[in-house]
Amino acid sequence: MELTSTGWLSRAACQDEDPELFFPISDVGPGARQVGEAKAVCARCPVREACLSYALDNGLDNGIFGGTTELERRKLVRTRSAAERHQAA
Repeated sequence: MELTSTGWLSRAACQDEDPELFFPISDVGPGARQVGEAKAVCARCPVREACLSYALDNGLDNGIFGGTTELERRKLVRTRSAAERHQAA
């Protein structure tokens, strides 16, 4: 698997945050608060789109990337795949 460019990392809002913030145990209960805190960091990030693209392009299944959870990214991938199949038809 070829990784996309990561030059945008130096401008990421999460650079000075605890990395564990972006890897909550769950999306519910106490983990929901952690997801909210991580997404708040992403909301003010100037490279949010690049981060999300990186996660999608490289199949990153765990953690918060580009302001999305694993489940949210899976939905994006399914939507993207369905749109590509529709265009090919």
